[in-house]
Amino acid sequence: MENGTVLLPLAERLLEADVGAASEVLEAMPAEDALAALMLFPAARAARALRHVRPRYAAPILAQAPPDLLREVAQGIEPEQGAAIMLDLPEETRVTFLAHVAPRTKRQIQELLTYPEDSAGRLMTTDFLAFRSDMRVEDVVLRIRALADRKALTSYTYVVDAEDRLVGVINMRDLMLARPDATLDLVMRREIFTVPAFTDREAVAHELAARKFFAAPVVDADGRLLGVVKSDHLLARAEQAATEDLQKMFGAGGDERAFSSIGFSLRKRLPWLHVNLATAFLAAAVVALFEGVIARITVLAVFLPVVAGQGGNAGAQSLAVVMRGLVMREIPRGRARVLLAKEAMVGALNGLIIGAVTAAVAWLWMGNPYLGLVIGLAMIVNLVVAGLAGAGIPLGMKALGMDPAQSSNIILTTVTDVIGFLSYLGFAVVFEPQLV
Repeated sequence: MENGTVLLPLAERLLEADVGAASEVLEAMPAEDALAALMLFPAARAARALRHVRPRYAAPILAQAPPDLLREVAQGIEPEQGAAIMLDLPEETRVTFLAHVAPRTKRQIQELLTYPEDSAGRLMTTDFLAFRSDMRVEDVVLRIRALADRKALTSYTYVVDAEDRLVGVINMRDLMLARPDATLDLVMRREIFTVPAFTDREAVAHELAARKFFAAPVVDADGRLLGVVKSDHLLARAEQAATEDLQKMFGAGGDERAFSSIGFSLRKRLPWLHVNLATAFLAAAVVALFEGVIARITVLAVFLPVVAGQGGNAGAQSLAVVMRGLVMREIPRGRARVLLAKEAMVGALNGLIIGAVTAAVAWLWMGNPYLGLVIGLAMIVNLVVAGLAGAGIPLGMKALGMDPAQSSNIILTTVTDVIGFLSYLGFAVVFEPQLV
């Protein structure tokens, strides 16, 4: 008996026990290998696992999947996941996939796709609880009890009018204490926070965090209830975006994972390593401009890494603070100049202190006060520029409509290396007679 046949019952049991863990394993595999693994199982069971895989990983697998697996996935898909998967499917697969989706789910998917990516409309779930305002309390209680027997109720309970406009929210305590024959419009709370469907994810997350809500209703321009956006969903998206941004800052692909294939990792990393190589040659070219003075004063070479290292670290600190500010929406559009001035001032003060310490160390070590002066002045210039660059690069990329995280650290390192070497060796030329 082959190993695959022996291990299949064990794999099926593991899949049933923890489908979430199985989905993580599938995400770490190339699409071809993941599909080959899923084909070992019956289509219904494979579809169950695939529906737990995040859309960006599920789409390449579905693009190659046989008709029976594609049909099984489509028939049980949630609207939010279906909309996300549709964006990455080839046109011919998209048509086939939609043909198997239930009519109601298909309409919901089409509605979700009309909203911008990362907007409340795209992120909302249509699985919520709402009742008409003219319903009686006793009828609502019976409905809630019946629903609770079939599934967990994970959101607030809302009240809508005859045209599906959101008019209130029900507090369960108020509902239990109300007269059975009272209508909901007499029991509901009318002060309710709503989120317009086109609000972006960061704004929604900020409002939910500030109000300590775990969900908020999403409404259209006429106040009709469209769905509910949940804080745990936003948190998962924010966590995913943050980890992707971290990878992008250092030139790795945002969709690369720890166990992605070697070929996939190379495709994501090599282009930015070439960019980094080009910028390294740029910094080397600056040093080459001062080859003569370095040959005459060889001790200058000793402190080149000190200048570059301090500039890179200072710039990285500024970059981290500004990136967090952009993610948390702490930087209003009109305050960018104030932020740049603040980071430049922090850089100048850091430069004065670090420069003084470095100058003292260089003087005591090499016995030449002018060498200390040169490296101290260079440190001030480099840390001021590092603060400006650390703040300015992500702000500038954001203003140009680019992803602020996309290899910001590579650009920053280039700026601090070039300015650090240029200022250090430039001051060395000015004070060359005293250094010889």
